[in-house]
Amino acid sequence: MEILQQNASAAQVWEEAEEFIRLFHRENPEAGDPRARLAEVRAELADTGTYRHTPRELVHGARVAWRNSNRCIGRLYWNSLRVRDRRTLTEAEDIADECFAHLREATNGGRVRPTITVFAPDAPDRPGPLIWNEQLVRYAGYGDHHSITVGDARNAPLTEALLRHGWAGGAGTPFDLLPLVVQGVDDKPRWFDTPVDAVLEVPIRHPDRRDDWGDWDLRWHAVPAISNMCLEIGGVHYPAAPFNGWYMGTEIGARNLADTDRYNLLPAVARRLGLATTSDRSLWKDRALVELNRAVLHSFDEAGVTIADHHTESRRFLSHLEREESKGREVGADWSWIVPPISGAATPVFHRTYEDRPSATAYVHHAGAQERARGEDLV
Repeated sequence: MEILQQNASAAQVWEEAEEFIRLFHRENPEAGDPRARLAEVRAELADTGTYRHTPRELVHGARVAWRNSNRCIGRLYWNSLRVRDRRTLTEAEDIADECFAHLREATNGGRVRPTITVFAPDAPDRPGPLIWNEQLVRYAGYGDHHSITVGDARNAPLTEALLRHGWAGGAGTPFDLLPLVVQGVDDKPRWFDTPVDAVLEVPIRHPDRRDDWGDWDLRWHAVPAISNMCLEIGGVHYPAAPFNGWYMGTEIGARNLADTDRYNLLPAVARRLGLATTSDRSLWKDRALVELNRAVLHSFDEAGVTIADHHTESRRFLSHLEREESKGREVGADWSWIVPPISGAATPVFHRTYEDRPSATAYVHHAGAQERARGEDLV
């Protein structure tokens, strides 16, 4: 997931294309001998400077990219990824509509389905479309002082940029849906209001203190759809390819709602729990963090929305390692991302080492992705 440059030589594209085509045929024996397909790809590369994946190659490539995702603990089900092929779409409005359709389909009434929607790839004569937002669903962050933000502080720069460029803003709550910023081929970025019916939100209540938490109106959305990473398959870059799995509870309870540069709720949770916060040695932050995570898991379960807990997901990851190793495939992983942000040592993934292996078929951040997610140079 490192930041990479998009330019590649013809020789490099061929090298990556050959590696992927051979992988595809090796893992799909019914596709037959790869030599005929390799000859087609080589001829197409010589003629156009790129090549087009078959629908089956696209599906397998997107799944393998998930399998290769070194920072993802939830890879056990990589082969179940649903692939929506929208490679013919290049216009911002069409892409936005399909992104919202993606959310509706992935939400699936709460039984979240791992899904990716793949739009037009980069071509030698023009870049592909882009989605500026980090995720298809993001909450606005308002504030006119650096230390006071209503909503998600991480999104304050993008919120400010959108307000400068015509967005009227939401109701001013901590959970106003941000518009989706899409840049079509040969076009400037445009923003599109996120339809309410495309986003399932879960009210957050504590299992033991429901009344105490009811007036907060805490909530979080059901589908974590990453939207500013590039899907790379065999030398072809798909810069707009939003994808999702389902949440692990700690992503919401230990990061989104708890981080000091996000919602920073631990002091407020501690006050609700009646904890003394004058000394870190009382471990008030730790106690508040656990209770906030309990609330997230309880609330998603009560709403019937798919979510994983970090203990179960850690065991599943080790099952993934065993399964892949039994097939002769090496699994890369980034320890700092695989180990959960709470109770790390209580999970089996903590007590292992991993190699952070690069791969040519992967989801990566290209140069400029993080700046776009902050709304920089939005015109």
